[in-house]
Amino acid sequence: MRIYNTLARAKQEFKPLNKGAVSLYTCGPTVYNYAHIGNMRTYIFEDLLKRALVLEGFKVSHVMNITDVGHLQSDADSGEDKMERGAAREGKTAWEIAEFYTKAFFDDFHALNCVDPTRICRATEHIEAMIRLVKTLDEKGFAYRISDGLYFDTSKFPAYGALAGKAHIEGLRSGARVEFNGEKRNPSDFALWKFSPAGKKRQMEWPSPWGTGFPGWHIECSAMAMQYLGETLDMHCGGVDHIAVHHTNEIAQSEAATGKPYVRYWVHGEFLVTKDSEKMAKSSGEFLTVPVLAKKGYSPLDYRYLCLGAHYKTQLVFSWDALDFARKSLSNLRALIHAAQEKSRAAGVAGAGNQGWPADHAVRFGAAVADDLNLPKAVAVMWEAAKDKTLPPDQLLAFAAHADSVLGLDLLAPEHKPADGGQAPPEIMELIEARNAARREKNFARADELRKALLEKGVTLRDRPDGTTGWNIV
Repeated sequence: MRIYNTLARAKQEFKPLNKGAVSLYTCGPTVYNYAHIGNMRTYIFEDLLKRALVLEGFKVSHVMNITDVGHLQSDADSGEDKMERGAAREGKTAWEIAEFYTKAFFDDFHALNCVDPTRICRATEHIEAMIRLVKTLDEKGFAYRISDGLYFDTSKFPAYGALAGKAHIEGLRSGARVEFNGEKRNPSDFALWKFSPAGKKRQMEWPSPWGTGFPGWHIECSAMAMQYLGETLDMHCGGVDHIAVHHTNEIAQSEAATGKPYVRYWVHGEFLVTKDSEKMAKSSGEFLTVPVLAKKGYSPLDYRYLCLGAHYKTQLVFSWDALDFARKSLSNLRALIHAAQEKSRAAGVAGAGNQGWPADHAVRFGAAVADDLNLPKAVAVMWEAAKDKTLPPDQLLAFAAHADSVLGLDLLAPEHKPADGGQAPPEIMELIEARNAARREKNFARADELRKALLEKGVTLRDRPDGTTGWNIV
């Protein structure tokens, strides 16, 4: 398997430290608000990577954090803690905000068919580990104190910025990326431990050797990753926006503390952007989420399919037309798989794969996945197999199950079969027939309205290539 390593700026053969086993850390959400679909593209990419590693025969130990404290609004370690700000916005405690949005995140995560990490770490449950790591840095002379906290001195770590590159680091040190704090020795220095403001009690604060306060955002990931995966990790993933600051700082503090390489392969996913090339962000106050897509009649797996259409290292342009095309494509692909299931049942085949394995398709699918997660090519191979009329149904089903272990599209999930032999309840059938009529008349606005009405009743539709419609109970 070959993967693009941000640190090496090259595609490299992946070789874990321990044969057959992979230690993987992925940056999780800051749970102060809903995750938007741009955030979720990163988690889908990481899920695909983990599934690909499993396909290659590796046992993956995957750790993901939940940032529920310490993530400030600014790269300069200034502004409000996002958790405290979320609490003020909604009139709840920071702890209640964390609990609510953690659940909301995992609802979306599971709806997108992402496999749970081996371990999920909440920052607030690992404060002692963070304090121990900061103490080590302080004792080794990498930390210094100013009025608002304890900071890491980047000038004492010669390799600072190797991940981001010279241009990024020159921008940091000139103040281009961060507002300059006159007390800091270097503009690129970052907080290890922040002090609670004088005369003000924060909702989330802890005692420490340096004073009451809370951890810096960067120290959280280093402490938790190394606690569960060791001082040197095989892989660390996240979005490209983490390269210049967050992951650069993780490397500096981790390697300064241990004297060992922190991560061997850094893998980063690109942004989801809108038509005007603006990345999706929460700053506007209005952003698209997985539940919003569902309210508009789309399955979360329609969005997952859309994400499979672009390589993880390229920006993906979101539009409703693109999502419509993804929905139709996924529906058509499933229809071909379901047709094979019907043929297999009619032929009395007991299970998939009884007549051999479609070696050519499987080899090309595996090669695409192993080539830096070339999922667009892998999906194309899946389509070729689905349309291959020379492929026996049981072989197609065996290959679909194999491919779907990576794609995660529930390709073999059976359509709902009513107990009465094929009819939905009368009120549901009326809506389905009305929608089919609207489609025949090319009244797509009305068809979409009826799809949404059916979704509200717990019914999802699958439009088949032959013009008929299948339906499922959500």
